[in-house]
Amino acid sequence: MLKIVTICGCGMGSSVILKINTEKILKELKVPAKVEVSDVTTGKGAAREADLIIIGKELANLVKDINKPVIVLNSFVDKREISEKLKQYLKSANILEEKG
Repeated sequence: MLKIVTICGCGMGSSVILKINTEKILKELKVPAKVEVSDVTTGKGAAREADLIIIGKELANLVKDINKPVIVLNSFVDKREISEKLKQYLKSANILEEKG
């Protein structure tokens, strides 16, 4: 099962919204995954155990030295952006097949 960590400043606001949006998109795509939230303090440790990290552009430098795929978002609430970037990752990781 795919493990995803969403990271924001405190681990209670933006990352929770992002978790919910990510879970909805994954459910629509029928991709099983465990999505966890984290704050910037514990985020590096959680990210090391993840298959994928999703983080806002203002905090992206915090995970640049972790050798894991990272989706950098301009907005945690833009479902279109989240969906497009998540689909791109899933296709590149051969988790989601190209259609059409």
